[in-house]
Amino acid sequence: MDLELGGKVVLVTGGSDGLGAAVARRLVREGAKVALCARGAERLAATAEALRAEGGDVLAVQADVSKAWEVEHFVDAAHARWGRVDALVNNAGTAAARPFASVSDADWEADLQLKLFAAVRASRHVLPLLGEAGGGAIVNVLAIGAKTPGAQSTPSSVSRAAGLALTKALSKELGPSNIRVNAVLVGIIESGQWVRRAQELGKSVETFQAEMARNAGIPLGRVGRAEEFADVVAFLLSPRGGYISGAAINVDGGLSGAT
Repeated sequence: MDLELGGKVVLVTGGSDGLGAAVARRLVREGAKVALCARGAERLAATAEALRAEGGDVLAVQADVSKAWEVEHFVDAAHARWGRVDALVNNAGTAAARPFASVSDADWEADLQLKLFAAVRASRHVLPLLGEAGGGAIVNVLAIGAKTPGAQSTPSSVSRAAGLALTKALSKELGPSNIRVNAVLVGIIESGQWVRRAQELGKSVETFQAEMARNAGIPLGRVGRAEEFADVVAFLLSPRGGYISGAAINVDGGLSGAT
């Protein structure tokens, strides 16, 4: 299926590794022009170079999305490079889950800045640019804990739930401007952190991930692949997903009890 993303300009926060890099790779293969940002300059440069080696038109901007001016600089740099912006993927974020009593005010603020306010600021800053382009799409990358928070899941589950509410609110408000807003909620997906954890335990990645899937009770019996997640995001960004807005799609192998 041609997703009709050729020539579209897509911004991806947290795009230097893991899920963000997988999304960027899928978009490049669809012919999109991709702007990436991340805090780590070395890994960001390496990812951008790998994408360019595949023929991608890629812009890499070092930015900490928890800082407002750096988010704005990232968006402005992409617009200056290509003269338009068609879509945004708010992907930046890290896992942070522990007992509620151990989470300080500073921890809460840092998590909300990274996972919620970064998405708020990036979305707000791209709005006029999406309007200039005649519409577009925003995808917020969340986690299944946004729908089904568990014990000892703060602060992440709360920040992600706020992201879910933001998605729905924006989809209602921006729909008349032909701007679609959706969320993708991930379960256990392969990533660099699991590779490192397997190495720490002296196990192969395959063995470790199989144990994770079994222990978590994933109905499909395996950990998800980053490419499977990226396929969903690319579809939601594309004109082929043009009548989908306000949706929160689980990519979790059936793990979550919520639809």
